[in-house]
Amino acid sequence: MRFSATNSIVAVCFLLALNPVQAGTVVLDLPQSIERALKTDARISEKEKLVEAARGLLAEARGANDWIFNVNSFVGFSPTLRGGLFETTDSSGKRTVGIPDNAFDIDGLSPWYYVDFSFIKPLHTFGKIKHYSKAAAGNIQVKQGDVALRRGQTRLEVTRAYNGYLAARDTRFLLEDSVKKMEAALELVEGWLEDEEGEAKQSDVFALQTGVALLQRYIAEATGFENIALAGLRLLTNVAPGDELELADKRLRPVELPEGELETLQARALVKRPEMRQLAAGLQARREWMLAKKSESNPNLYAGVAGVISYSPLRENLTSVSAYDPFNTAGATPILGLKWEWASGRQPAQVAQARAEMESTLSLRTFAQRGIPFQVAEQYHTVHAHHEMVQKLYEGSRSGRRWMISSYADFEAGVEQADKVISAFLGYIQAYSDYLKTVNDYNLHVAKLQVVTGDFE
Repeated sequence: MRFSATNSIVAVCFLLALNPVQAGTVVLDLPQSIERALKTDARISEKEKLVEAARGLLAEARGANDWIFNVNSFVGFSPTLRGGLFETTDSSGKRTVGIPDNAFDIDGLSPWYYVDFSFIKPLHTFGKIKHYSKAAAGNIQVKQGDVALRRGQTRLEVTRAYNGYLAARDTRFLLEDSVKKMEAALELVEGWLEDEEGEAKQSDVFALQTGVALLQRYIAEATGFENIALAGLRLLTNVAPGDELELADKRLRPVELPEGELETLQARALVKRPEMRQLAAGLQARREWMLAKKSESNPNLYAGVAGVISYSPLRENLTSVSAYDPFNTAGATPILGLKWEWASGRQPAQVAQARAEMESTLSLRTFAQRGIPFQVAEQYHTVHAHHEMVQKLYEGSRSGRRWMISSYADFEAGVEQADKVISAFLGYIQAYSDYLKTVNDYNLHVAKLQVVTGDFE
């Protein structure tokens, strides 16, 4: 049986060596890319861990109302003792009344075992636990808002990388197609010059060569943007280094125009934006924090049990009933106590600091109630302007393509000048590249509008 298992392991390792694991291909559309990024973005995980830390602060504040156990123990030495408080024994064993001069001299040492303990249960803290707990609860909501904000930023980054890659790739396709046509026109002009046919001139050759060089320059630039966008998308979506990433969309297309009037979107933003919930929770938390600092001057009412055990085995007991020997004693008692702690310089300063923080949050909330509607209006008008620009540029690029095709056909027929063909090429390239750039910007502004209105959580 052992020989058979060993042979099986060797066979499996041999087959794995002959058939290494092949790199996979990951195909993602934009929603899948966003979903994948939201699950794997370490920056979101960082914010979520801070939420857990805030929950720990709340548990700590509430836990201040539980039992408090305090035990102190040590082992040391105590001096031995002869006789009682007013009765001593000299070196010969003779007892005398009174305190001789050497009564307190160390006459040997004894081990000393000591334990003191207290078990305390707070009964009432006059607002401390309540206010600190409410402040900690508000802090949790603030941290949760940070998570939502980070998720919104990740959505924008994925949208920018995804659409940016498509825009750069489509631009590269456009330029490569144009280069092929311009090179074909260059070969045609060179043939005409060689055969001395038509009205071609050497300047036409130079003009076409210049156009080809310029287009190749822009192809290199578009390729660089394409590679950068793809690398960024791989990073955001956490694609393994050995896997290939392909986008499901074959070309860049404008998304649908968001519905809703401006006033409706502004009202929605004031309710759904994470910042508004953060401000409300933060204001409540800072108000409770200020009240908690005020309550620090109040006492703490508590109950419990306290006791002490002290034992020195080599130390003689005192014979006087009125004497107390701290080295040999034991006792415990239930207790009910009231504890104050005043810091006349520190506590008022802490209250003033907490009040200033609360008032700063109030000022921030006032600005947010005006600033958030402005952000919505800014993105709303930008989106609608870009939507109209996309429509016009789409029509212009189609007309530019017809212009280029007809001019090229006339050039091949020998009835059009080379400079006119080059102008047609450049006009079409300009119109279509502007269209792709505007579509990319439009799609990103639509995503920003969704973020500033709180539609993404």
